[in-house]
Amino acid sequence: MTRTDPTAAGAIDAAVVVRDLTKHFGSTRALDGFDLTVPRGQVTGFLGPNGAGKSTTIRILLGLLRASAGQAEVLGMDPWRRAVEIHHRLAYVPGDTTLWPQLTGGEAIDVLTRGEKGTAHRRRRDELIERFELDPTKRSRTYSKGNRQKVSLIAALSRDVELYIMDEPTSGLDPLMEAIFTDEVSRLRAAGRTVLLSSHILAEVEKLCDTVTIIRAGKDVESGTLAQLRHLTRSAVAATTSADTTRLAALDGVHHLETDGERLRFDVDDAAVHEILPELARMHATGLTITPPSLEELFLRHYGDDLSEADTSTADTSTAGASTAGASSTGATAEQS
Repeated sequence: MTRTDPTAAGAIDAAVVVRDLTKHFGSTRALDGFDLTVPRGQVTGFLGPNGAGKSTTIRILLGLLRASAGQAEVLGMDPWRRAVEIHHRLAYVPGDTTLWPQLTGGEAIDVLTRGEKGTAHRRRRDELIERFELDPTKRSRTYSKGNRQKVSLIAALSRDVELYIMDEPTSGLDPLMEAIFTDEVSRLRAAGRTVLLSSHILAEVEKLCDTVTIIRAGKDVESGTLAQLRHLTRSAVAATTSADTTRLAALDGVHHLETDGERLRFDVDDAAVHEILPELARMHATGLTITPPSLEELFLRHYGDDLSEADTSTADTSTAGASTAGASSTGATAEQS
């Protein structure tokens, strides 16, 4: 597993450090020695199948759950003991937003950002309302899931804070609004802000994130940059040749070799790429392409079994106490200010 050791002094300036984190719900272990490092000024992707422990981790970081064991630090503080102080310095976007039904969208945004003053904040708020095409005069009870999510996003993105924690932030948004969200997170990164992004949209994570941590069954199973994660897997090779492929197929690291006339396709372990090139040259191969896997391919290749198992198992145990998103998500977000 590729991993940056968060315990190494001076190794990384981190906004979030989690070490050996464990959380029990009765006899169920939702987190089992989980590690996570979120470097300052970067966007960190947080991936895993349903029930892997993502929401449990985020709720611990927000001070909404107490860890059973291990250590969690957010902006250098213990989130359980100093949650209010931390919430002044972060913004949180839940994946399922429930609002006060009697308030308009604009009023809900103002409640969620209370304490934010000045013309710069108001200008930013209004800019985001326009960008996300939200009608702030409508009552929250009339909003679709996507519009409720827009309220949460606008409230968080309008705040100038150090850390943004986003748990499935584009849930309910259409592709156009997802593109607006992507642009806004890119702005945050360019401004040196820190983002922890939990998302099931792998293309979104691949485009936005500097580093990625993958969680499975409460454990971190991969962590690093996309380049580092790709180094652990295979690339797809395609070429054209009329030569016999027997020697190539016998090389260590070559998998699933197929031919279609003179077209040749196979997978190769990244560590073995340098070994296949001389053989392809001997075969006078042309039109050679070597394509590293996308994040989605890497994720499915390594964790596809867990994804199918998750579909038939119970969801993340943390949601048992948090699925009433109105109480947990709006309460947590409102507490930010």
